[in-house]
Amino acid sequence: MRVAIIHYWLVGMRGGERVLEQLCLMFPDADIYTHVCDREKLSPLLRRHTIRETFIARLPGARKHYQKYLPLMPYALEQLDLSSYDLVLSSESGPAKGVICNPDTPHLCYTHSPMRYIWDQYHAYRAGLNWPMRMLWTVVSHKLRIWDVAAANRVDRYVANSSFVARRVMRCWGRESDVVHPPVDLEAYRPAPAPGPDAPYLFLSELVPYKRADLAIEACKLLGRRLKIVGSGSEMERLKKLAGPGVEFLGRVPDGEMRALYHSCRALLFPGVEDFGIVPLEAMACGRPVLAYGRGGALDTVKEGVSGLLFDAQTAESLAEAMRRFETEMEPGLDPERVAAHAQSFGPEQFRAGMWSAIRRMAPELGLPEAPPAVAQAA
Repeated sequence: MRVAIIHYWLVGMRGGERVLEQLCLMFPDADIYTHVCDREKLSPLLRRHTIRETFIARLPGARKHYQKYLPLMPYALEQLDLSSYDLVLSSESGPAKGVICNPDTPHLCYTHSPMRYIWDQYHAYRAGLNWPMRMLWTVVSHKLRIWDVAAANRVDRYVANSSFVARRVMRCWGRESDVVHPPVDLEAYRPAPAPGPDAPYLFLSELVPYKRADLAIEACKLLGRRLKIVGSGSEMERLKKLAGPGVEFLGRVPDGEMRALYHSCRALLFPGVEDFGIVPLEAMACGRPVLAYGRGGALDTVKEGVSGLLFDAQTAESLAEAMRRFETEMEPGLDPERVAAHAQSFGPEQFRAGMWSAIRRMAPELGLPEAPPAVAQAA
């Protein structure tokens, strides 16, 4: 069986590329198609596959400025000849699903998110442009939305990475989705005893407005609690001015040091809205609960009273109240092993099993066995 996997662009190893790795483990002979590829930044697992680029990669400056060619990507996808493949899988966050397949070739799309910059984040993205680019983007994004809805009908089955994204797929494209959570590699994380009430809280994220680090700072100031902030970004200077003496900015921290930071915190504060959110599960795997705003992917990952608490309003006061509840109701009897056990249900094996089941339901004519191939030696 010949399998093609379409991924928007391959310029690093983030959550979308970790999903791609798992698809490649399921189909080790699959060919990968993408708009732009930087092989030096890919894992050995991905580099073992045949990777073909669209014509976007041959345009001037595309290696660095590929996103500026977004209006041409629909045309590039439609030039790909996939007529020789028996199964097509697309990985959608940028334009990927809009390929043209044979009528009898099943096409499943794993959706990290409909393109944010033309849908739910359109106004925020547009507001950040200068006047000429804003006028241009108004026209281009309108045409992209029309194409995006048309391209959505080329897909046989959708799988969303969270219930939150499944609702957005329905709103944007009018299509139902299965939900299969993305694979979170938790092998490096183990639970440790709780550090006690003198330990700081932790915020870990890129410091950009929608992550709402300001709410974590304000809530800790209200309660007089210590806070460590890991990450950097455009909000850094504003947040430093907002912070009090109990807030420590650590900048970017190597992955190898993150486990110690998780172990040394009372809980992770997660006040933003994410499509899914891998950081909360890493914290849980270390036995640390998560206090999260009750929207987005946190609704799928935070189990109330077991792996953390949810707060209702995206305000510092609401987060502070959740911290009070945590300290009085949950922290005294906290079992780090129980928190970590909850996180383990979001591993790579569960992802592969869920995807395999979705493919079999979509295309029984392929005759796939009931279970995905064993990949114990692939890592």
